[in-house]
Amino acid sequence: MGVPWELVQVAALVVVAAWRVGGSDFMYENKSDKEILDDLLVRERYDKRLRPTVDDADFCCGMTSPSDVRVVDYLKPRAPGALVVNVSVLLLSLASPDESSLKYEVEFLLQQQWYDPRLTYSNKSRYDFLNAIHHHEEVWLPDTYFIMHGDFKEPLIPMHFALKIYRNGTINYLMRRHLILSCQGSLNIFPFDDPLCSFSMESISYEKPAISYVWKNDEDTLRKSPSLKTQNAYLIQNQTVTCSATSWRGNYSCLRVDLIFTRDRSFYFTTVFIPGIILVTSSFITFWLEWNAVPARVMIGVTTMLNFFTTSNGFRGTLPVVSNLTAMNVWDGVCMCFIYASLLEFVCVNYVGRKRPLHNVVYRPGENPVTQRLPAVLSRLGIIMAGPLVCTRNMGSDSELVTLLGDKNKRDTLGANEIVTCTNCGPNPCTHSANNGCATEVRKKEPPHPIRVAKTIDVIARITFPCAYAVFLIFFFIHYNI
Repeated sequence: MGVPWELVQVAALVVVAAWRVGGSDFMYENKSDKEILDDLLVRERYDKRLRPTVDDADFCCGMTSPSDVRVVDYLKPRAPGALVVNVSVLLLSLASPDESSLKYEVEFLLQQQWYDPRLTYSNKSRYDFLNAIHHHEEVWLPDTYFIMHGDFKEPLIPMHFALKIYRNGTINYLMRRHLILSCQGSLNIFPFDDPLCSFSMESISYEKPAISYVWKNDEDTLRKSPSLKTQNAYLIQNQTVTCSATSWRGNYSCLRVDLIFTRDRSFYFTTVFIPGIILVTSSFITFWLEWNAVPARVMIGVTTMLNFFTTSNGFRGTLPVVSNLTAMNVWDGVCMCFIYASLLEFVCVNYVGRKRPLHNVVYRPGENPVTQRLPAVLSRLGIIMAGPLVCTRNMGSDSELVTLLGDKNKRDTLGANEIVTCTNCGPNPCTHSANNGCATEVRKKEPPHPIRVAKTIDVIARITFPCAYAVFLIFFFIHYNI
């Protein structure tokens, strides 16, 4: 008795169905990965133009490994029917060719995982995964592209990506990318700014109901390679977030990476700020030199100014060009003002010290005017404090010594220390005070000697200039560093 034709047809359909879903163990047991991929990607059963169907409701963003498809203890809400693409980023290198700009180079590995039930194959195969690097043009891949990033440093070539297909249909797509990021920063406070570099990833053609991008294992920071290399790029913080609905196209699933860098401030302190402080304070040395030491004071003032101009001009060529006032402009301007003010102070002191005095007191160069006048002052104080006051009067060719007893009330009224012109003394200078009983005329106080004024200006500058510069330094570093 023969087999009914209907049973033969059913068996044939079962074999064909098993072949189509890749479930027959004997088909892939002794085949190579190329042969298995050729069978899986045959056009009659696989069309790369079609997005994978979402058959497994448990497949989501909590995969810990490509073979872990069913994760029942960690599910994230997603749009019904949306293909979930798990994304992770591994930093490889960070560089800043020009540290004074807002350009940073980032090299990283972008890993994408998703589930395609059409690419499941037999567990009897000796391969845990299939290397599909030579079949990447025949496999459906997410059309992920980067937004708000800058430029690609080098094109994507085959050796810069990997494509693996696991037994359960999980696909692991790994790309190496090298981006030149155009970062956001406050160049007006350079070098105290912290540039923010961001780049985002989203699908260019599939909206949220079709594809949903999620961070793998819900990671909130980027993973760093153990051999991470940095060059003039000092990363202080990074985070992985989802794009806001108003930042880009709100109806597309989008992920964003934020990288926050800082400057090497020790470099700027050693090359800009500390040399500037040394030059400015060096210009203050002239305040401790003699007022008439013209060659020394001129040399110090001019030399410090020229050195500061040379240092600032050599460094200013590497600074970023902005249209508003920057911290470096404030630093250069204030430091030059202090150096120039110290030079003007010397000019004023030298001009005042060389003026002709209005009285006959002669000062010897190099001596303190106060010590030169000290004997006359002490003599005058001794005369004032004496009980009987003596007045010398010129009577033609004779001189007589007149002892005058002053009235106590009158002395208290006029003041014991006032220098007067006495009509009884004649043309000779008087050596008595106003309380001696003579007919008197109050004499105006003598103006200070120009040299004394010049030295007083130097004494005041020794205090005001360093204090004012210290206040500026405190304000500058607190204001811009915070």
